[in-house]
Amino acid sequence: MLFQLYNRMLVRRPYATNAVTTAFLFGAGDVLAQKVGGSKDYDFSRTARAVIYGGVVFAPLGDQWYKFLARTVIGKTNVTQTAARVVVDQGVFAPFIGIPLYYLAMGLMEGRSVEDTQQKLSRNWWPTLVSNWSVWPIFQAVNFAFVPVAYRLMAVNVVSIGWNCFLLMKNAES
Repeated sequence: MLFQLYNRMLVRRPYATNAVTTAFLFGAGDVLAQKVGGSKDYDFSRTARAVIYGGVVFAPLGDQWYKFLARTVIGKTNVTQTAARVVVDQGVFAPFIGIPLYYLAMGLMEGRSVEDTQQKLSRNWWPTLVSNWSVWPIFQAVNFAFVPVAYRLMAVNVVSIGWNCFLLMKNAES
């Protein structure tokens, strides 16, 4: 029943549906991160930033990225096509778009200076990328091979609950 409702909304209002579900799941990731991370006092503004980033930044970008990969990265077989999409996703999007954009957006929403944000990105980029490569290539191979394009962002968002916990805790480090 819930899947049918989601599917209807995705057909009727794909951008709004992706924005709302992504925002909700990013917020859930932050709630979990704060609970797992042992935060003494709950930081509602941190959750709000996660929700805003998920719904306003990541949802439209992710939606367009998965459509772009489906249109432009092709192969002779499903295996070569999937492998090529994983390579582009993990070799271009993750290191040069996804990770830098996350730290930039969070830094700006936290009121940090551009210099401070750049320093945090420089300090965290490589460890975040290595952690990213331990999670996402395998999942994305399954996602690109078996999940229809319209549902790829949602599939990523579900796995992202755990990933967002990691990112949010990494970003919260001083």
